[in-house]
Amino acid sequence: MTGESVRRAEDVPLPGGDFRLFVQKLAYQALIALGVVENPLTKSRQPHLGHAQAVIDDLMMLRERTRGNLSGEEEQHLQQVVNDLQRHFVMIKQKATG
Repeated sequence: MTGESVRRAEDVPLPGGDFRLFVQKLAYQALIALGVVENPLTKSRQPHLGHAQAVIDDLMMLRERTRGNLSGEEEQHLQQVVNDLQRHFVMIKQKATG
């Protein structure tokens, strides 16, 4: 690669300051905790329902605290994420206890 610069992951700036992206980051944590998405560190899908519930609770608190301060699109996105995560949580909890 003569004359070309090599881009490394740490050289690429991470996006920040976007509400929807922030919600997605939290949702991703919850999906890992639910075992829906593989944990990139352990390379496994192990449910940790207590952690998942804590992240879902945080998103619900965020929804309540930001009510009236979000755009319609942001509010709808947050509500959809919370609904989806709650649905996954209930299904996984029922599966574990069933």
